[in-house]
Amino acid sequence: MSLPKVYHRFSLLSLHSPKTLFFSSSLPLAVKRLPSPPLLRAHSRRFVTGKQFKAKSAMASSRFHLVVPVNALAIEDGGNGSGSNGAANATASVAYDDDLESASETGYRLPPREIRDIVDAPPLPALSFSPLRDKILFLKRRSLPPLSDLARPEEKLAGVRIDGKCNTRSRMSFYTGIGIHHLMEDGSLGPEKEIQGLPEGARINFLTWSNNGQHLAFTVRLDEDDGSSSKLRVWVANVDTGKARPLFESPDIYVNAVFDNFVWVNDSTLLVCTIPLSRGDPPRKPLVPSGPKIQSNEQKNVIQSRTYQDLLKDEYDEDLFEYYATTQLVLASLDGEIKPFGPPAIYTSMDPSPDQAYILLTSTHRPFSFVVPCGRFPKKVEVWKANGEFVRELCDFPLAENIPIAFNSVRKGMRSINWRADKPSNLYWVETQDGGDAKVEVSPRDIIYTQSAAPHENEHPKILHKLDLRYGGISWCDDTLALVYESWYKTRKVRTWVISPGSENVNPRILFDRSSEDVYSDPGSPMSRRTPAGTYVIAKVKKEDDGDTYLLLNGSGATPEGNIPFLDLFDINTGSKERIWQSNREKYFETVVALMSDQKEGELSINKLKILTSKESKTENTQYYLLSWPEKKACQITNFPHPYPQLESLQKEMIRYQRKDGVQLTATLYLPPGYDPSRDGPLPCLVWSYPGEFKSKDAASQVRGSPNEFAGIGPTSPLLWLARRFAVLSGPTIPIIGEGDEEANDRYIEQLVASAEAAVEEVIRRGVADPNKIAVGGHSYGAFMTANLLAHAPHLFCCGIARSGAYNRTLTPFGFQNEERTLWEATNTYVEMSPFMSANKIKKPILLIHGEEDNNPGTLMMQSDRFFNALKGHGALCRLVILPYESHGYGARESIMHVLWETDRWLQKHCAYSSDVKADLNACKDNAEGTVDSQSKAVGAAGGVQELANLDDDKFHSIRRSLL
Repeated sequence: MSLPKVYHRFSLLSLHSPKTLFFSSSLPLAVKRLPSPPLLRAHSRRFVTGKQFKAKSAMASSRFHLVVPVNALAIEDGGNGSGSNGAANATASVAYDDDLESASETGYRLPPREIRDIVDAPPLPALSFSPLRDKILFLKRRSLPPLSDLARPEEKLAGVRIDGKCNTRSRMSFYTGIGIHHLMEDGSLGPEKEIQGLPEGARINFLTWSNNGQHLAFTVRLDEDDGSSSKLRVWVANVDTGKARPLFESPDIYVNAVFDNFVWVNDSTLLVCTIPLSRGDPPRKPLVPSGPKIQSNEQKNVIQSRTYQDLLKDEYDEDLFEYYATTQLVLASLDGEIKPFGPPAIYTSMDPSPDQAYILLTSTHRPFSFVVPCGRFPKKVEVWKANGEFVRELCDFPLAENIPIAFNSVRKGMRSINWRADKPSNLYWVETQDGGDAKVEVSPRDIIYTQSAAPHENEHPKILHKLDLRYGGISWCDDTLALVYESWYKTRKVRTWVISPGSENVNPRILFDRSSEDVYSDPGSPMSRRTPAGTYVIAKVKKEDDGDTYLLLNGSGATPEGNIPFLDLFDINTGSKERIWQSNREKYFETVVALMSDQKEGELSINKLKILTSKESKTENTQYYLLSWPEKKACQITNFPHPYPQLESLQKEMIRYQRKDGVQLTATLYLPPGYDPSRDGPLPCLVWSYPGEFKSKDAASQVRGSPNEFAGIGPTSPLLWLARRFAVLSGPTIPIIGEGDEEANDRYIEQLVASAEAAVEEVIRRGVADPNKIAVGGHSYGAFMTANLLAHAPHLFCCGIARSGAYNRTLTPFGFQNEERTLWEATNTYVEMSPFMSANKIKKPILLIHGEEDNNPGTLMMQSDRFFNALKGHGALCRLVILPYESHGYGARESIMHVLWETDRWLQKHCAYSSDVKADLNACKDNAEGTVDSQSKAVGAAGGVQELANLDDDKFHSIRRSLL
């Protein structure tokens, strides 16, 4: 099933499979939306790493999901905050705490308490429903981790970061406890039953249900005396009794979680990735190298790669990667029986067939590469019987260093190899016909094949469907129905095909053919039901009065007034629709989260339909409800407290305005609680955004999101400054449009400035923002935007905050973000877009923040370091903050609090107090006591930025104190 939205504080991840529960083999530190079938839903997420994330769209959206609150997450473009009532000037002049006075002191600093209290609020539990939907887990979490967690040694190998002590991915978050609640018939929750028997201080990861819902499996690790964590051990818990125990009696069997970890083969047996018992100490780096480091391209291959980080550097790194990643698979039953499964190898995934008879194993092997990450290493896919007997090898791909950088380019050969969800043990896969190169014109471009797991001697793969665009996934139902998705990024075209997998004489037909950018035409995604085998297939619904069969289309309902989610009964044969549910459009934002009446095979009766919905408003945080037909009675099953009651009455409005070229733009305007523009006057304003690329003005003008969504706050959210009496313009659309044959970035600066001008003019027109006190900020590509705006639109903003950005595009010569041309193909574009090249034009104060261990492609820490030196070389007012141990997003409490302190200091000094201080200084001279009257205070809060920007900290604070 698909998700209708990306929650600010809640998201849903599948629990029946550890692969879909934990992104990158760890509990997510950031919430990831499981994508809808790519041809039914436009990609609206803002990607940190550009096209790589988009390419990973899978049919995992058909799985049931976990509800995860994320108030401890660093997010770029969401948040909310507030402050006390009162006049704007009076609140804006609240003094720093004594320990915040000087920026020259070393060490980590704390932001003002009104910000600190929001960030330190205890996190809500995550929720997980049992496969039979009769129980709910409350998974308990801690607040922000300490910096000591991030400071633990890690190995950066082949694009992954490994905690060698734990033998898992580094920097995993975790749960601290598990509570079980029965879901009563009336929708209420029974009393909590705690999982018992866990060691004190247990860190819980990779939790998953057995298919029958009777057991839980998860890993446990403990903190050790030296500050490190122990290796992971598998534990199992009986859901009825709540008692937990280690799966392995031997204390020497540990989980290797560098890639996969474990999976239920059946209700009583798990297949576990373990550290080989015969493994010795890690290889030692030689004191003297065996020779020079040599890379060669004497074959004149064309090899273009994005700017990947953490790559292998030498033979020692190769040995170390192989050492940590090599796994011995073990079959372990709940009654204690243990059996090795296959030879040791670097297994990256394991997937049992729906009938539990076979295991699909994927592994990687040498030769490794120094120019691409491990996802492009040689890969082998094999079929094994569940008892450990080898069946056959499906493919063994060579090293893939030369995948073209053009969007929609893929690896040659078989890919997307999976089990059919509607069959006991049938495989399907895709093979490219263009050599994987999107620039090659060929028809068909992709062919989908299917075959049984153990075919007869003369049984050849069967062609299921041919595609002229790039394959995007399949939603299975049965032999009469499956939906196939294809897309093409260059044109934004997306298609959905209806096929009959079991009938060769039924011709495929196009169901939907639309633009992925046209959110208004999105018909929704088919909801899925869970089969007895634990897979998910398209749900068929039957009306008792007419006997026809329908699908359930769950849609976001994008409209010019905002999203109004819906649920339609859809006749796939005639295309007719009947709306059976729709969100309240006046006050609330409601979404369909999951199908709850899905335990039985066959068609579902509309009169027995039961769904899980979420409900929220601007000021009411998300709660979950069970909605049952035919009465459509809603029973509330959660009652989460407001995460930051001090901001409960913040003001939120989705606003629309127009760019000078006619493009309609939107933004979310937040104002502090109790603020009245007629009484309090204009406020200092923080604009926080992230540009996006479009192929048409019409698509760029469409409204995305809902005005009634709850304003969620992450630890580094710009909405925290509502608590400091700032107005916040969150996510103003910055569309970069390239219509027809034009590339969007060819007019990047022009469109960027025009979008920013329109946003600034709108908040000034509304009287909520002081034109001399508007700051701009962003993270990653938003930081790139910020630097460019200060260079090319200095009249709009008084200062900027740029976090974890890239500023010199010549350092990312083989593409960046959604730019697929190389530096040599679009030299002028790369140069003109780079704020590094315009460092001499930046005259307004800019704060640069960067994680020292940034692992995001393109945004290596050197980008901020070199940009700062360029700014400093031209006398710009700038500050660079490098966060030890932090990556692209920031995780440790010390780091986050310091980022907030730095940001608040910058905004107070260069925005809230960005006055023409000549009047202030004269007022100070006229008042021997060092105070000023109320008229002088008002003058001091209303001017420009330059003079104050040039004061050192001591003079600044001296003047500020005199104004209080």
